[in-house]
Amino acid sequence: MTSEEIFAKYNLFFGKTHSSKVEHDLRYFNFLENVKQIEEYNKAKPLGPDAWFGLTQFSDMTNSEFRHKMNGLKLNNPVNRTTFDINVSNPTRDINWVAQGKTTSIKNQGNCGSCWTFSAAETVESANLMANNREGAQHGSEQEIVDCCHADGSAGCSGGDPRAAIQWVGQVGGLELNACYPYEAHNGACRSNRCKRAYTVRQVIPIGQNENSVYNALSSYGPLSIGVDAASWQNYGGGIVRGGCGNQMDHAVQLVGYSPASGGYWVVRNSWGPGWGERGYIYLAFGHNVCGMANYVTAAKA
Repeated sequence: MTSEEIFAKYNLFFGKTHSSKVEHDLRYFNFLENVKQIEEYNKAKPLGPDAWFGLTQFSDMTNSEFRHKMNGLKLNNPVNRTTFDINVSNPTRDINWVAQGKTTSIKNQGNCGSCWTFSAAETVESANLMANNREGAQHGSEQEIVDCCHADGSAGCSGGDPRAAIQWVGQVGGLELNACYPYEAHNGACRSNRCKRAYTVRQVIPIGQNENSVYNALSSYGPLSIGVDAASWQNYGGGIVRGGCGNQMDHAVQLVGYSPASGGYWVVRNSWGPGWGERGYIYLAFGHNVCGMANYVTAAKA
């Protein structure tokens, strides 16, 4: 099969179309470059021996385009801690909040830098599930946060701060439901107060930059909002990422679990759909602040 035929199958699989030959040729060039990188990553293993890479919905983008479109963590005071905690001890007890029903299903932010709203809404949902508010099983409205939350310079699809968004949810009296205020993947006029505010937030708790502190918070409060450097996640297919992914915080996700297996690893829920990574999740090794996962962590209580 020729590379052109493989690219055609790729486009068909991911439902991609091109408005012109110029766009087709550009995407084809990007695709070939990503195929080379995938082969190099799977051979050299720069992110660790367990991680593997393959074609994703982002494999026809340049890395800079991917970062611009898919990553939207914007902090007024960026945290780029490069060291890890040499004295942390690997916990031996498993935490799996997904299996315990304290998370909603995997979501997809689409072509919008709204990861911060997903990380915030998911953590608010989980806080309510932890408090046995059964409405927490429904998706909260990321679009309400996109349209209405401008705390700390947050700007919808142009990025924002998940901690500020969680605080905003508490200040306005709760988060509306996606069923009433659906996600549109673009900036819009604020339409708050047309729907019931289903989710309350009583407390927002910043967590210290230490992986044992993060573990204790995950155990006590439930799923957490975290910031990461996701530049190397463009073609992630699965396995445990053990390093090499940088420390420039650009993406917000949700930490939902920990496993003591294979030296210990975190289970991280992404917002790029269930077809990406490990059915929508990525695994990060414990103890080395992989991808900066301990740099910006927030818990919420409902």
